[in-house]
Amino acid sequence: MFGRMRAFRARHQTLADALVVVPVFALCLVMISDDAAAAMGGGWAGYVALSAALLAPLGWRRHRPILVFAAVALISFTQWAAGCAAIPANMAVVVAMYAVAAYRDLPWALAAGAISELGIALVVLPHGGVTMPAFVTGSLAVITAWVSGIYANMRRRYLEGLEERAERAERERDQRARIAIADERARIARELHDVVAHNVSVMIVQADGAGYAIDSDPEQARAAVRTVAGTGRQALAEMRRLVGVLREDDDRPEEYAPQPGVADLDRLVAQVRRSGMPVEFTVNGTPHELAEGEQLVIYRVVQEALTNALKHGGPGVRASVTVDHGPAEVTLMVTDDGRGAAAPQSTDGHGLIGMRERVAMYDGSVRAAPGPGGGFQVSVRLPVSRAA
Repeated sequence: MFGRMRAFRARHQTLADALVVVPVFALCLVMISDDAAAAMGGGWAGYVALSAALLAPLGWRRHRPILVFAAVALISFTQWAAGCAAIPANMAVVVAMYAVAAYRDLPWALAAGAISELGIALVVLPHGGVTMPAFVTGSLAVITAWVSGIYANMRRRYLEGLEERAERAERERDQRARIAIADERARIARELHDVVAHNVSVMIVQADGAGYAIDSDPEQARAAVRTVAGTGRQALAEMRRLVGVLREDDDRPEEYAPQPGVADLDRLVAQVRRSGMPVEFTVNGTPHELAEGEQLVIYRVVQEALTNALKHGGPGVRASVTVDHGPAEVTLMVTDDGRGAAAPQSTDGHGLIGMRERVAMYDGSVRAAPGPGGGFQVSVRLPVSRAA
């Protein structure tokens, strides 16, 4: 019930404030007496009219607090100047002053408080002498209302500040989420580049070999075609896994192959060997318990380096892959004896950029450059102390 009342007040604030004034007006009517009506000078009709004139503006005290206070204060001053006695409805000045203190800046609040205090002094000046008890009582009422208004103002501004910070935090959270999504899509794009570049390169080499051997050695041609088919299926499975992440409106469950890791390097090297490029694979030291992300980095670096050797190493190229598991880092070296620096500069494109980004994500370093005796070298140092 209280929740519905708060919702109604939020939607119809002026009406709710006006309804609050109605009981106060009724109380003023109940408090009227013949002596009070006669002392005011206007009788019963004047008492009711003056009470209504003082209380009616309070319905707009939240939206127009300064205008409401000015109107009520002016009516009260006119009442005093006409020699009419004070009535209970004159407390509307204090209520309007509270609204100024609660909804406007401090200078307006100080001005409203000073005017209200002046009004108290004027009311308690019968025959030029100050009635101290009445003055002290009225001043206490004004000061209490003024301090309460200032506190309400500070409290409201504090809550507004909290709401603003919450909204800002929510916007920043949404922005971070969008950035994370963009980063994830960039990662997927790099994954797609690695998958497509490596597997298509292997398929091209095998298809060329099958074309040359189809007449002279049909069995070798058939083996090459089977390798092309197997490589194509593997590439398709990985592409489905990666592209499936981007499907936001497809809830159908699909089974994807797990991310490749260090244990899959043997299979990767064997696949490259079947494409016709001899590869020497060496593992030194005791393998660490690496995180899946670090294992994927090592696998993709080897894949990218061997793919570049296949594409740009030229005929008769040979490669070697060495993985050293040290106490606190994994050192990876992939070399080939192909054309190296004479190869097309496309090797310094998205593949090597993606390689550096992957390794940098785990605080590692990459060196990719032509070898001193020819060929090309890719050297990676990957700290593993956090994942060991």
